[in-house]
Amino acid sequence: MAFVSSTFRRILAGSNCFSSSPSSLWVRHCSTLTSPKLFVSGLSRLTTNEKLQDAFASFGELVDARVITDRETGRSKGFGFVTYATLEDAEKAKEGMNAKFLDGWVIFVDPARPREPRRPMQQEPQSSSSGSGFTINKTIGWCK
Repeated sequence: MAFVSSTFRRILAGSNCFSSSPSSLWVRHCSTLTSPKLFVSGLSRLTTNEKLQDAFASFGELVDARVITDRETGRSKGFGFVTYATLEDAEKAKEGMNAKFLDGWVIFVDPARPREPRRPMQQEPQSSSSGSGFTINKTIGWCK
């Protein structure tokens, strides 16, 4: 237990999250945002782009608010992205909307991460055997 508390003290002592300049005697909040784009999760299936925009517009200049939808069905996937003009507006929105209710659901607001590159699609094996004793007939389907 002593190790843990000393580790936290060392981390806090080395961090630059606190401002001690004479002109500002207040504690500055550490911002983890590096981009004004926020990831919003936990959205209701009924939340639309307009509802998301209305909920986040009061925190600053909103550039974009988008609910991600399924390509085939058009239904919400339950998450979206909100982009602000400045980091300060994004920080206010993150603090103001995280763990709040929107359309009856609790939403969570986090910094958006860059999209990870997709893995290349695996090529279908050349043999028509799937290893289970059945063979694939492309024109008919599964047959023995």
